[in-house]
Amino acid sequence: MQLLVLGSAAGGGFPQWNCNCANCRRARQGDPAAKPRTQSSLAVRADGGDWVLLNASPDLRTQLERTPPLHPRAGGRDSPIAGVVLTNADVDHVAGLLTLRESQPLALYATPRILDALAANPVFGVLNPNHVARRPMALDHPLELCDHHGAPIGLRIEAFAVPGKVALYLEDPAASDNFGTAPEDTIALEVQSLDGAGRFFYVPGCAAMTPELADRIDGAALVLFDGTLWRDNEMIAAGVGHKTGQRMGHLSMSGPEGAIAAFAAIAVGRKLFIHINNTNPVLLADSAERATAEAAGWEIAEDGMEIVL
Repeated sequence: MQLLVLGSAAGGGFPQWNCNCANCRRARQGDPAAKPRTQSSLAVRADGGDWVLLNASPDLRTQLERTPPLHPRAGGRDSPIAGVVLTNADVDHVAGLLTLRESQPLALYATPRILDALAANPVFGVLNPNHVARRPMALDHPLELCDHHGAPIGLRIEAFAVPGKVALYLEDPAASDNFGTAPEDTIALEVQSLDGAGRFFYVPGCAAMTPELADRIDGAALVLFDGTLWRDNEMIAAGVGHKTGQRMGHLSMSGPEGAIAAFAAIAVGRKLFIHINNTNPVLLADSAERATAEAAGWEIAEDGMEIVL
């Protein structure tokens, strides 16, 4: 199984177009310790097969153009991308679908809640149903991925709910249950090749480590996990926002309740933080926070990383 990190930043990318925080200033100045990153998305395939995108970021066109394995192979119109799987309906994970509107056969997998959100927004009607098959994923049921025509891709996924929050534009301020959040709004994925040669977990958004999640990922060879913020009040302290990580549905990296502490008791072969906000100091290769994360066995995802399982 082969994975390509197309984008590793959270919404807005790094540097974010309107952010003047210290991190973004260093990135704009070309500081080699502050590598720019696009918004998060992965590409994965079984051995030699077609590719599947895990989320479609607003930066997808740029990501595809700079990734030769995802270029057309022959003929007038072609793509090695057979499908897309969505983990939520956030803008930074669905806006890239609009890039895939040129009548290319694709299969689009998401929970019914996420598919309903797309169906309710007429702009996604540009994804011609004659070419883009929208397929619902049931939680906690393994599903073999197929292309638009129903041919197997060589991958099996299992979607499962993790603590999170409904997409910002779908929030209901009058709702008493976390702005109307339901289990299908934020999911994680267990991805494996049909031949059993590779298996990993993709958890780009998660608000808490639950015993159920810890049990599920224990013993995994690879986990890519939500790395949005280093600390919960990070954006407030930087003067660039008024929301905490918890308000946005994200578990911080640091602290006694953070991801680094939570993973200390979980056996995972390789751990990568992904979906990293522009204010997070781990983006800086020379920061104390980066050193702390790496000392705890974590890698910080970068655009263009290739992982083979």
